[in-house]
Amino acid sequence: MVRAMPPRKKTVATKKRRASAPRRRATRPVGTASPRRSSRRLELSTSSSAVQARMMAERAKGRTIGFVPTMGALHAGHAALLDEARRRADLVVCSVFVNPKQFGPSEDLSRYPRRLEEDRALCEACGVDVLFAPGVDEVYPPGFDTQLSAGRMASLLEGAARPGHFDGVLTVVALLFSVVQPHFAVFGEKDYQQLALIRRMVRDLRMTVEVVPMPVVRDVDGLALSSRNAYLSAAERPRATALYRALMAAQDEVQRGVVDTARLVAAARAVLEATPGLTVDYVEVRDPRSLEPLATLDRDARVLLAARLGSVRLIDNGPVFAGVRYPR
Repeated sequence: MVRAMPPRKKTVATKKRRASAPRRRATRPVGTASPRRSSRRLELSTSSSAVQARMMAERAKGRTIGFVPTMGALHAGHAALLDEARRRADLVVCSVFVNPKQFGPSEDLSRYPRRLEEDRALCEACGVDVLFAPGVDEVYPPGFDTQLSAGRMASLLEGAARPGHFDGVLTVVALLFSVVQPHFAVFGEKDYQQLALIRRMVRDLRMTVEVVPMPVVRDVDGLALSSRNAYLSAAERPRATALYRALMAAQDEVQRGVVDTARLVAAARAVLEATPGLTVDYVEVRDPRSLEPLATLDRDARVLLAARLGSVRLIDNGPVFAGVRYPR
């Protein structure tokens, strides 16, 4: 069990709401309770041709296919994505594939957690119909020599720290879309830059896949759920909540009427720099679609930040809403 920090008031999900004024907070701490049980029978497949053939048959029957691509080590954040896919689709596919093309030379691919049996159990509980868990040679057979270029947006933020990472992400997502042929795919806002790049790829390549974003899912102390949290030591785990507190500090500046994004950045950075053992990579306020820097909060924006804690690199993000004030 992790130690819960004192709860902040009026925390809500990161998803922007236009029908009415956005609520007080950008993110929502949630529990990590197990997902509901399902009576659906899960099919496990490692064959791309078998999955593709079944999806073509399901489409021919007029069934709606929802897809959640993952790298495994599934947790409650993934369960939220699967639940949304289950709500929308006749048939739900989840993929588990640790993609070597998105790991850099200094990143330990072999260390990434692999827990297929636990992943399968969570998929069953969430009512997934097909779990696609291919091996590396199935996805990238001998002679495979094609890779997408993610473009200029991929050179920003995470891309600056991990050159080539997003080329590997887009290549595998495009390949998985080709196999699964989904009507829609659900992605979490936790990896916000990844989400923005996948949206752009779908638009640029005229793919007929709807990209469905889902808000960040957090533990009770505010830490965004991530498979990489397993790398944190017992001493590091409570310190990691500094990322969430930094987002809240930026949000508080907006509530005071601040529109100079440099002041938002300074407030968030101060929280991070006050945390022992934590090294800041970046704190930025960006346009939510283009990820271009913003000097003034003249539109809704996204605060994105990254930091290192020991050997673990953590990222987080949340929206800030221009011109919105909340009752105190």
